[in-house]
Amino acid sequence: MKVSDVMSKNVDFVSVDTGVKELTRLIFGRNINGVPVCKEKKVVGFITERDILSKFYPSMQDYMEDPVHSGNFEAMESKVSEIFSMTAKEIMSKNPTTVTPDTPLLRAQSLMFVHRVGRLPVVDKKDNLVGMISKGDIFRSVVGEELQFVEDEEYHDWLSRHYDLVVKWEKRLGHEIPDLVNLFRKENIKKVLDTGCGTGEHDVALAKEGFDVVGLERSSLMFEASKAKWANLESSIKRKVSFLRGNYAEILRKRRKEFGAAIFMGNALSHNPNNYKSILEAVSNSLLNKGAVLVLQIINFEKVFKTNKRLEDFNIASIKNDPDKEYLFVEFYDPPIKPGDRLTLNMAILYFDGKRWYPKSFNNTPIVHMDMKKVELLLKKLGFLDISFYGGMLLGELFKYPFDSRQSDYLNVVAKR
Repeated sequence: MKVSDVMSKNVDFVSVDTGVKELTRLIFGRNINGVPVCKEKKVVGFITERDILSKFYPSMQDYMEDPVHSGNFEAMESKVSEIFSMTAKEIMSKNPTTVTPDTPLLRAQSLMFVHRVGRLPVVDKKDNLVGMISKGDIFRSVVGEELQFVEDEEYHDWLSRHYDLVVKWEKRLGHEIPDLVNLFRKENIKKVLDTGCGTGEHDVALAKEGFDVVGLERSSLMFEASKAKWANLESSIKRKVSFLRGNYAEILRKRRKEFGAAIFMGNALSHNPNNYKSILEAVSNSLLNKGAVLVLQIINFEKVFKTNKRLEDFNIASIKNDPDKEYLFVEFYDPPIKPGDRLTLNMAILYFDGKRWYPKSFNNTPIVHMDMKKVELLLKKLGFLDISFYGGMLLGELFKYPFDSRQSDYLNVVAKR
């Protein structure tokens, strides 16, 4: 592969007259480790964060001539105004290392390693800037496609650290648990299976209502969070709820015809795009032959893409014991690149320190696209002939309203056999 196959064509650059203050905003504000310096379009230099920071420190010659004053760190801080008055031409590295669009990809990687830089300008035959290539670009190109998504591991372990902040549990459970309790008591359900139980909130709540509950989770950190909650429960509730971690189908292979009801809350089934059919089949086999109930809560993707412009949720949460600080969670979807491909769920996390917002973290995970027609077909194949569809809003009731593809946030399904 060549540099032209993966390089970025929209490139930040500065002129020789750009001030250091503006350079600082660009490099540190956008979290990039360097920018090319151009005279018109020709690359004449390169500036890294190291070039800027080095101006605060004395040179070896300065230190040899005056070691006492050169070691005065308070004086270094006072040099800020002096440094900000400088221009790119005064601090840039001249004769920068560059590559051309035809440079082999691993040759570019080798040059970065030798020169200890994270990105290189890409120039044409006249040294005009035409792009930029970074170590990340090369990594994603060479090995990225070989790294498959790890379902319920990478993304969900990452999410577990903030999950109970992302979800407003008091309001959500206040609407969902009464609906589930009414349904299960009406159907004389005693034992409930929760697949993809997250941090265990639904399971603990149902156990407090008198049901025996088993929560399954594949994410190790989500599982640890649920076990920590279990450890703090009263002994009478502990006996009613248990959590298991591992491969869902393998666990359920030994628990056939055991449960009266099963739930997939919070779009849990869709988070298994590679094996959702086998998981659903295993859950079906774990249910009693007669009188069993299956509840599915599925994101209404039609509303996400047509009405919400890909946005699923936007939530700001205060940090416990420090209300002046906040987290912002934004969840949005990418559509499939080709028909039949998986969707991608993205989450961005920002942090407010009491004065300003900062980007904190970002991650994503593949999601299977599910709708009413697809769900109905899957359930009928598994022997569920009594299927009801309801529309739910985020943090709202489960079974109160009919499903509206334009308005409902969730497609909530109750299947019986």
